[in-house]
Amino acid sequence: MGLVIDLDTCVGCHACVVACKGWNTENYGAPLADTDAYGAEPVGSFLNRIHSYEVTPQVGPAQTVHFPKSCLHCEDAPCVTVCPTGASYKRVEDGIVLVNESDCIGCGLCAWACPYGAREMDPVEKVMKKCTLCVDRIYNDNLPEVDQVPACVRTCPAGARHFGDLGDAESDVSKLVAERGGFDLMPEQGTKPVNQYLPPRPRDAWVAEEEDDTQIDVLAPFLAPVTDQPKGFLGWLDKTLERL
Repeated sequence: MGLVIDLDTCVGCHACVVACKGWNTENYGAPLADTDAYGAEPVGSFLNRIHSYEVTPQVGPAQTVHFPKSCLHCEDAPCVTVCPTGASYKRVEDGIVLVNESDCIGCGLCAWACPYGAREMDPVEKVMKKCTLCVDRIYNDNLPEVDQVPACVRTCPAGARHFGDLGDAESDVSKLVAERGGFDLMPEQGTKPVNQYLPPRPRDAWVAEEEDDTQIDVLAPFLAPVTDQPKGFLGWLDKTLERL
C-alpha cells in the first residue's frame, strides 16, 4: 500500500499537512507535539511537509513545483535495519512501515539512516514519529468507505494525492503511475520506495507577436470596454463635463 503524489496538480495549500496533524494528534500513538504555536519559540512535529521550489526547465518558462514529502514506506527500509530495539518495523501484510512507540528509546538512529528526512523526533514525547498511512483509518470498518483512505488523501482539494495497492499492476494507482511515468524519489539510494511521484507536465511557452509584446496581461479579457459610448446617467454626465 502506498501513495501516488501528482506534482503537476499539487498547489501547495498545506491542507494535507493540517489534516495529517489533526488526525494523528487524536488517534494512533502519542499525540504530535504542538507547543507554544503562536509564541516566540514554537515546537512541534509533523508527519507530512510540503517544500516549494522554482524549477527552470531547459525548454519553456520557469514554474513553481510544490513537493509533498513523508515516509515512503521503502521495501528495503534502512530505518528498520538500524533500529536497535526493533521498534521500527515493516508489516508483512501491506508493507507499511511503523514505529512501536512503547519500544522506541528515542536514539534517533532511524532518522539518521533515512535518506529522505522523513522521520521526526517528537520534542515532547521523545519518540520517533513518521507517516503511518493512517493505518487506523484504512482498515476501520466503522468509517464510511470513502473515508477509509489516509487523511491527507481524503482532504486534498486538488486531487493530487492517491492511495492504493502499488503491488497490484491492475490497481488504479499502478495504472496512473504507468500512464504518467511515475518515478521513485532518489532511486540511487537503493531503498526501493513504495510511494511514487508523478512529474509536472510541461507548461505552454508564450510566443510574443511583436518585439515589445513580452508581457502577458491576464486581466485584459476582463477589462475590455463594454461599449465605446457611455449611456444613461454616465452619458449625460460625460456630455455635461465636456461643456465645462
